Amino acid sequence: MKPMKPFTIQIKQKPWLGWLLFLASIVIVFILGLLASSIIERRSEAAFAFTPQVRYGDYEPRNEVWGKNFPMEYQSYKKTSDTLFRSKYNGSATIDMLEIDPRLVVLWAGYGFSKAYKQGRGHSYAITDVRNTLRTGAPMDGGKSPMPNTCWTCKSPDVPRLMEEMGPADFYSGTWEEKGHEIVNSIGCADCHDASTMELQITRPALKEAFERLGRDITTVSHQEMRSLVCAQCHVEYYFNKEIIEGVPYLTLPWDNGFSAEAMEEYYDEIEFSDWTHKLSKAPMLKAQHPGYEIYSTGVHAARGVSCADCHMPFMSEGGQKYTDHHVQSPLNNVANSCQVCHREETAQLIRDVYERQDRIIENRDQLEVLLVRSHVEAKLAWDLGANDDQMALILLDIRHAQWRWDYAAASHGGSFHSPLETSRVIATGIHTAQEGRIKLSRLLFELGHTGEVPYPDIATKAKAQVFIGMDAATLKAEKEAFLESVTPQWDAKAAEREAQYPVKSLFE
Repeated sequence: MKPMKPFTIQIKQKPWLGWLLFLASIVIVFILGLLASSIIERRSEAAFAFTPQVRYGDYEPRNEVWGKNFPMEYQSYKKTSDTLFRSKYNGSATIDMLEIDPRLVVLWAGYGFSKAYKQGRGHSYAITDVRNTLRTGAPMDGGKSPMPNTCWTCKSPDVPRLMEEMGPADFYSGTWEEKGHEIVNSIGCADCHDASTMELQITRPALKEAFERLGRDITTVSHQEMRSLVCAQCHVEYYFNKEIIEGVPYLTLPWDNGFSAEAMEEYYDEIEFSDWTHKLSKAPMLKAQHPGYEIYSTGVHAARGVSCADCHMPFMSEGGQKYTDHHVQSPLNNVANSCQVCHREETAQLIRDVYERQDRIIENRDQLEVLLVRSHVEAKLAWDLGANDDQMALILLDIRHAQWRWDYAAASHGGSFHSPLETSRVIATGIHTAQEGRIKLSRLLFELGHTGEVPYPDIATKAKAQVFIGMDAATLKAEKEAFLESVTPQWDAKAAEREAQYPVKSLFE
């Protein structure tokens, strides 16, 4: 084997080899220079992005003020005002659920939801929507709202400010219109973040209190779990407990026996709680609020450590800065950043999978609705025929339990995706319970002398259904319009005067 010639001799013999090495070195140095420049530029941009512009108070409720220090997060938050996206069943568009499904009017007869129930829009509409809904009434000229101040709890970063000033109990007391001028900023920064450290924090006492009763210290949970718990402050089942402080509708999470539909049902039965008495059947009813966190907790994503924010507020990158997208929305409108971070399927396939689960679950949920409408109508007939309390007791309990399970599945907002198996199971037990109640009803109706078919109402539209339950919707709408024209501008004017006094100081003056 011939010995290798020295490199200098090879270059003398082949000059082109030297030029090749020279050009390659230039290219490598150029690329390394670009890389170093990019790193320095991105670090500068990142430092600039997090340079505070203003200093504000610990309970600053205005999202636009926080936005001066965190412009990327704030700009993404502002997109929650976009109402264009509508999935097969939900989304951010305004959807009148009573128009789509008039059976709901009968299911909630005697309760505020029979007046109005619309698909929730983005967080930026929280104040507008609670003012506009017929459920909060039209309190004018000293009149009172049918709803308590507790109904403001999840609507605004003004709530932590007020709770700090007066304490939770005083905040909950009174009726909804009393704090209308105090609560004007829609859900935002101060609901989930500490103003000094920007750490995630729990600002609603009900969640802290529920953890305490379960023997858990919420201050010791991981950051990843907090990325779900800040959502669980509001996206949970709750009720107004008037026993903690006499007469005060104290917001409470019914988790003492567990998170499942049956565990919470048992909790409510033990304390003999009901949200309202049904206008037709006279059953002591339970209204599920939005048990999203409870159902999510039984699903595969929760089991694998995926938080609410991972899907609804995925990480973004801009100018070399990684941040959380505060455009809280359906993952179906952002599949690339939400789903495909983990899943390799194409967008169309992922969306198709979600819709297939929803279709199958809603098919059974609709069947349960039909059974419940029939149960309420048949129970009313039994009362009309002279049934007594003892004869109706077990029947009304079946109606209560069956509708609770329907509502637990229906009100969870995404439950058919978050945990399709649990949602299907709850609906199945609801169907069984409703049928058991109707069997008891048929026997009782026969005993009371009714042998023919039970006449059912024409509830093909929301308007027909509301007439059937005795509601004057036109008057309610007219009163609400007058309220919005005369009262809410006064609230906004008072709020603007108050907020002008809040301490906000530029750090560059």
